[in-house]
Amino acid sequence: MFPTSASVFLARTSARVLAVLAVSLAALTPAHAEQPVDPNAAPNDFMQVVANNMLDAIKADDAARDGDVAHVEALIHKYALPYIDMRKTTQLSAGRYWRQATPDQKNRLVDAFTDTLIRTYSGAFSRVGSDSQINILPFRGDPKADDAVVRSTVSQNNGPSVGVDYRLERTDAGWKIYDLNVEGIWLIQNYRNQFSSEINRNGIDGLIKALEAKNK
Repeated sequence: MFPTSASVFLARTSARVLAVLAVSLAALTPAHAEQPVDPNAAPNDFMQVVANNMLDAIKADDAARDGDVAHVEALIHKYALPYIDMRKTTQLSAGRYWRQATPDQKNRLVDAFTDTLIRTYSGAFSRVGSDSQINILPFRGDPKADDAVVRSTVSQNNGPSVGVDYRLERTDAGWKIYDLNVEGIWLIQNYRNQFSSEINRNGIDGLIKALEAKNK
């Protein structure tokens, strides 16, 4: 089931920002000044601070750029987890099958999918250089809406810039990221096709086992 050409494309072009779609275990004390995040700010201002904090943390961590999964997990936990709704990301990726899952299956699927995203993209952190930047583009939507898309461009070392769009939802805790688009490919849509195919063959437990096996 994994990987598909679409997921390989995502991994190669956007790892430095796809870190905002993963969650894990430990915190890390950074060597740089962290900007305070206001989850209730305008969507583009919120995303600029979250993205800058994540990118600066990667730049400051040589082990993370070398693909050390433990360091990647720590960075993601500290700079991404508070601003991501991985449960919603997993639910939308599972589509109609989510309603068929038991509470235990849902929790296991969220954990397995989170680990899959971390391990899929951790190796590409090595392409983050001192001149890499995430530029948030002017916001086009209604800042008072409950759902928003924030557009950005990511500069690459020795390569063209990559367009990345973040989809956010306003919650009681402020904005939460739950999907993103890399050069025309939405993460949820890409994984929904893969999840559906695996569930049709082997059920929800089969999908969980496939993800867990990949993560090992």
